[in-house]
Amino acid sequence: MSETPTIMWPGLSGKEYKYWIYPMAPSLKEEPGNYIFAGESKPGYWTPCYIGQTENLDKRLGSHEKEACAKRHGATHIHAHTTSGGEAVRKAEEEDLIQKWQPPCNEQLK
Repeated sequence: MSETPTIMWPGLSGKEYKYWIYPMAPSLKEEPGNYIFAGESKPGYWTPCYIGQTENLDKRLGSHEKEACAKRHGATHIHAHTTSGGEAVRKAEEEDLIQKWQPPCNEQLK
């Protein structure tokens, strides 16, 4: 049985966040977490297309309104992890990553 691959995403602050890499439309835990729609530009090099956070990873990613935008920008996978500490912690991580990577489907940048 193979392990789910992981990636470390650095934020603007310099803090790094560990994410698991899944194909699109995964079945995830019904737990709070952060996620990234991303595409692999070359082996091992990922480009984030949308970065978000949610109270329920499985429910949120089941029908996400930004999935089509992310796919248009090359997203082929979802990077996700559960996040403890509440909404403020999830939002701080989301903002840290958005500020660093400026993904094209995050409208709050415009």
